[in-house]
Amino acid sequence: MPDSEGQADLFPIPDPPDGVQVVNDRCLVRTQDGHRVVIVAGIVLVQYVVGDRLAEAHARVALVEQGWADQNDVARAFGCSARTVRREQARFEDGGLAALGQVRGYPQGRPRITLAQSVERLKRDGHSNREIARRLGIHERAVRKRLYRAGWTDPKSDQERLPLEESAATPPTPAEPLAETECGPNLSAFCAEDDAPISFDHDPADRRVDRLMAYLGMLEDAAPLFRTEPAVPRGGVLLAVAALLQTGVFECARDIYGTLAPAFYGLRTSLMTMLLMALLRIKRPEALKEHSPAALGRILGLDRAPEVKTVRRKLARLAAMGRATDFGRALAERRIAQRGQALGFLYVDGHVRVYHGKHTIPKAFVPQRRLAVAATTDYWVNDQRGDPLFVVTAEANAGMVKMLPVVLEQIRTLIGKRRVTVVFDRGGFSPKLFVWLIEQGFDVLTYRKGRTPRVPRKRFRDHAGRLDGRRIAYVLADQEVRLLRGKLRLRQVTRLREHGHQTAVLTSRRDLPALEVAYRMFERWRQENFFKYLTEEYALDALAEHDALPDDPAREVPNPARKALDEPIRAARHELLRLQAEYGLGAFVQLEGETGAVTIRSLKKVQAPLARTVRSALQRFKDLQAKRARLPARVPVRQAVREETMRLAPERQHLMNLIKMVAYQAESDLVALIQPHYPRAAHEGRTLIQSALADTADLTVTDCELRVRLHPLSSPHRTRALAALCDELNRSPVLFPGSLLRLHFAVATPTK
Repeated sequence: MPDSEGQADLFPIPDPPDGVQVVNDRCLVRTQDGHRVVIVAGIVLVQYVVGDRLAEAHARVALVEQGWADQNDVARAFGCSARTVRREQARFEDGGLAALGQVRGYPQGRPRITLAQSVERLKRDGHSNREIARRLGIHERAVRKRLYRAGWTDPKSDQERLPLEESAATPPTPAEPLAETECGPNLSAFCAEDDAPISFDHDPADRRVDRLMAYLGMLEDAAPLFRTEPAVPRGGVLLAVAALLQTGVFECARDIYGTLAPAFYGLRTSLMTMLLMALLRIKRPEALKEHSPAALGRILGLDRAPEVKTVRRKLARLAAMGRATDFGRALAERRIAQRGQALGFLYVDGHVRVYHGKHTIPKAFVPQRRLAVAATTDYWVNDQRGDPLFVVTAEANAGMVKMLPVVLEQIRTLIGKRRVTVVFDRGGFSPKLFVWLIEQGFDVLTYRKGRTPRVPRKRFRDHAGRLDGRRIAYVLADQEVRLLRGKLRLRQVTRLREHGHQTAVLTSRRDLPALEVAYRMFERWRQENFFKYLTEEYALDALAEHDALPDDPAREVPNPARKALDEPIRAARHELLRLQAEYGLGAFVQLEGETGAVTIRSLKKVQAPLARTVRSALQRFKDLQAKRARLPARVPVRQAVREETMRLAPERQHLMNLIKMVAYQAESDLVALIQPHYPRAAHEGRTLIQSALADTADLTVTDCELRVRLHPLSSPHRTRALAALCDELNRSPVLFPGSLLRLHFAVATPTK
């Protein structure tokens, strides 16, 4: 008998009894005698009569909002769609419990045709789709859909009225509206941008007319034109286009930055270039010198990809707008809307980037080097799966205790009133900070810092279970502790190792099992692995900004004069202790060596010279301590440092961090797609995706499709996983940004 069948016989998984629907490993729904009960970790969360729609909707919202289950699990257990759960969440957030009880169907008394008529009327008045959506409070995609159904055709643009030759003025086939063809229905009205770029060229390898139009200020972004071509190097990176579109990076950039003014390499093209550079492990703009612009241009649908100076100029122009923080917030809002179920636990940690330039900037402690060096510190927020959510750059390398309130205020604006658990390391240990966090509606999960009483061995128990599909086993002790002289009561879960070491974890969550408390705390290493991966694969520590700004002269720093006295005080203390020991030893020898009685007078007389030295050392030690006490602990930086201190301009570095974050998110989404088809996805998933993105591909262009046929990978099982990934992507086809070409992926048959 195979091992798997034997294990299944030894440890069978029982089927749930009748009337019980399992939501996940913590939640289940029991129905009996016309009543329904929602149970979480053995505790009844909600109970109601079957058929009570309001109570059932509230139960679904409660499971998701409180972090017990995600939207997909709740929808499956209650027999509805995830979209229904999301709508109920939105209704509950807007109108409370009463909004969940609204009647089905279209709202009574509201005319059904007013919206469509308003869209057409505003369009006839000459307003753009974006302006119509803003005025009516609907999505721009809804405007395009209604206009498409009404048979609306846009008039010729100013660019199409230019006095060019007929061959040059006619857009190529990919830029024309698609009709119902053998490739499928017209997707342009639903997926293409309203102001899609127009190309005046026909030859994808010769874009001189488009470059002329951009030079004359008549083109804001070059339309991608692809050509049928075999064996395009790194063509596999097109696999990531669907994942990049899912992040909303292009929509957010368009809303925040608008446009980069007339240019051949516009905002969309520049962003696509930098994102694909990150995914192809072209870690710095300078590394573009090592790659052929024409070869990279084939992937982008251009005759040539932008080169080093062009990429630098685009970054500088984006940084000059000063909107990187808004851009990051928009990306985070989009990610939260898509993956709200992964926000039950948020991991916060700082990453130090060492600076080797010529400017004098504040220092930060680098654990790897065990010393303080000139550096900048970024604080990253990751969800419970380890994927990044957003990043904040600390001013003057502020510590975790100071930065946590700043970071959590941004989290609160992003997630609303939802209660989440914040996980961080010992750098944020502060009982006063814990009190503030709990008052602000956050739960705390961190290591206990400092010396703590050892927990007796008899209080430890074995805990085992399955979390996130993994078998977990710890030896734990669970107890209550008090901090701030009893004002703060927290829960302490202590783990006992085989060699006797105890690791204490503090939390305000009393509803979680001790096993999950320890597991979530130790999963903080996912964030450490994230930093290591981004440093090695995406050059997270690469310096993208060389400019520096004057530091705030009023910023307070530790007083260097006070610090300068630490070493003399330490030396005076050691000298005093040495002299005291010598004085005591001399008295002991005199007492033990004399045969007769020793008087105090004779003892003082013999030790008089040494006693004067001791008194002098004691006075010097006291004088140094008094001198240090008179000095302020912190002073303005203008008094502490003679030369002018600087701080690195954060805008361009923040923008590069966001681009690398989006690229990593897209890579994570691709790894999630291959997990069901690749047994070793947890260990080798990213390696497989990296190989697939760098794979050679054959490009075939039709009237409505860009067909990407990838070459086989190094082994059959990896090729099968790649084919499964292509099938997953083809189930939800997308258009290449800026074009009307639908992407279709396949894997070539391996040659024997």
